[in-house]
Amino acid sequence: MTDPIADYLTRIRNAVMANHKVVEIPSSNLKKDITRILFDKGYILNYKFEETGPQGNIKIALKYNAENKMPAIKSLQRISKPGLRKYVDSENLPRVLNGLGVAIISTSQGVMTDKEARSLKIGGEVLCFVY
Repeated sequence: MTDPIADYLTRIRNAVMANHKVVEIPSSNLKKDITRILFDKGYILNYKFEETGPQGNIKIALKYNAENKMPAIKSLQRISKPGLRKYVDSENLPRVLNGLGVAIISTSQGVMTDKEARSLKIGGEVLCFVY
């Protein structure tokens, strides 16, 4: 696999489209950080890190609206790819849906949202957009 982050986003996207309640994904530190951000911003219901074998797994409980069963995650877009990395400075940080969505940025101080990076005035690699 050449792009584990794209695989992570695709597994979540496919599980949401199939109305699954839980999705299981191979773990890494970057994927754990992205999962924490998705939980903090209310896009997923819950998560659990399982340390089984050399790599471990992440179990993610997906979030749906109670009335009409619409998923909380409408779109997951991979922005920076292995063949074309997208780096931005603090002045050019992207805004997703005029601030309604979240851009996940990998910075020198860790993985964070675009709003956190803007407040700390640091740039980095734009990993993905979530809304």
